[in-house]
Amino acid sequence: MLASEIRRKCADRLRSWPQWRWHLDEMFVKINGERYYLWRAVDHEGEVLESFVTKTRDKKAALKILRKSMKRHGRPHVLVIDRLRSYGAAMKAIGNAHRQETGRWLNNRAENSHLPFRRRAPAMQRFRRVRSLQKFASDHASVFNHSNSQRSLTSRQNFRLNRAAALVEWRQLAAA
Repeated sequence: MLASEIRRKCADRLRSWPQWRWHLDEMFVKINGERYYLWRAVDHEGEVLESFVTKTRDKKAALKILRKSMKRHGRPHVLVIDRLRSYGAAMKAIGNAHRQETGRWLNNRAENSHLPFRRRAPAMQRFRRVRSLQKFASDHASVFNHSNSQRSLTSRQNFRLNRAAALVEWRQLAAA
């Protein structure tokens, strides 16, 4: 199976659960000394659904990440966000204002998803272009999601099969 088919089947299965929730957050990244924002949508298991780089941190950027992720993964039951006002304005524009939750520690899932990215970003020795940051962020997220399966959610046999399939696919992609 291709990674896109696996992702689609996983998303379809998760969407059927009542706890299908997303966590949205943004982080600062410097490119040639200028501040940019990496927006990320993370599901309730910690898998990165979308990453998007913008120069601004406003309603337009929040709308873009929301529309992009909803187009690809459908609508979540609940959106957990921090108290950035851009999210609230974007949620009102989409018509999802009743589905948002904000709280002091509710968005820790998204905050913790930044950590693996932050650990690997220095190996890139600075980003020089927005396109290279966008490519690194999306590739890093897909590889991390692909290789990091939630052991507590599956049986040992399924875990081994999924891990072996992921390894075979990764080797095929790396060889090409």
